[in-house]
Amino acid sequence: MLKCSEGGALACRSMGPMRFFICGSALRGQPDHKNLGDAKFLGEATTAAKYRLHSVRDEHPGIYEVPGGGVSIKGELYEFTDEQHKNLLASEPPDLYEAPIELEDGSKVNAMIYPRNLIEERGFKDISHHGGWAAFKAASK
Repeated sequence: MLKCSEGGALACRSMGPMRFFICGSALRGQPDHKNLGDAKFLGEATTAAKYRLHSVRDEHPGIYEVPGGGVSIKGELYEFTDEQHKNLLASEPPDLYEAPIELEDGSKVNAMIYPRNLIEERGFKDISHHGGWAAFKAASK
């Protein structure tokens, strides 16, 4: 069972297995997929159209919610045990933080978010038009 805090300020907390949205370098076919260990793949998923997607030094995506002008981002849903969740968080790059996001079906799951202010300060490229990290990486080859 997943319990999310009101207002989205805190992450959804696990009460047993946790569903988690992956949208970057840990996707299937991407170099950090091994960081998910034997987490259970639940299927492909897409966010609600309220996020922007940026390339952080072409190493991983940075996503954040916007009040308008957002897009849907393609990713994957996984089920994590507490230990798998802990291992994922330990392998994440600096500045990412865990927070709930909304999927296109209206449900909420946790994901790794990048602070919008850091994206803007550092001038990371907006790649939202690709609709996902895997599509961006494929187009960059």
